[in-house]
Amino acid sequence: MYMKGLVWERGTIGAGMGAARAFSGARCRSRDEVYVAAVALKGPAQLLFSLNLWDLQHFMVITKPSSSSYPLTVYDFQPQDPESIWLAAAALSHTKIPGAILVRKLSKLPQRKCWFVGYTKEDADVHTFNHTWETHLLVGSHDCRHYTQGLVEHLTGNKYILDHLRSNYL
Repeated sequence: MYMKGLVWERGTIGAGMGAARAFSGARCRSRDEVYVAAVALKGPAQLLFSLNLWDLQHFMVITKPSSSSYPLTVYDFQPQDPESIWLAAAALSHTKIPGAILVRKLSKLPQRKCWFVGYTKEDADVHTFNHTWETHLLVGSHDCRHYTQGLVEHLTGNKYILDHLRSNYL
């Protein structure tokens, strides 16, 4: 089984890569730590990030395994081509664009704009969530914020996490 739009480390899953490799490690172990991080936007939008406006940040989820022998894993949802000049036009016209779920490894947690939001539930399975996530992106309605909120709720049971962070960390 293949999932459109999923990127594992440095390659997009396609006909030549099996799902077992792509999703290895996708099941969280009990009591893994879950974090939300905000990072600079890519492309023309990154100039806006310097203004430190909450809604102009890219959000992602980071899991830290309970066992220190595994690296951190980052999950995020973004446009397939985040540096496209057409991205701004699509955002302004409220047009769907192709999106991608990215999964990659990280050696350490970001020092800034990274918040602990809870522990994974016993049955937390990122694969299940990512498999059901629609990969079209619609800025303001179905973007990184919605993906982050949904994945954190799926993993921890905590709802409206970005609203909570916004009210407590601005």
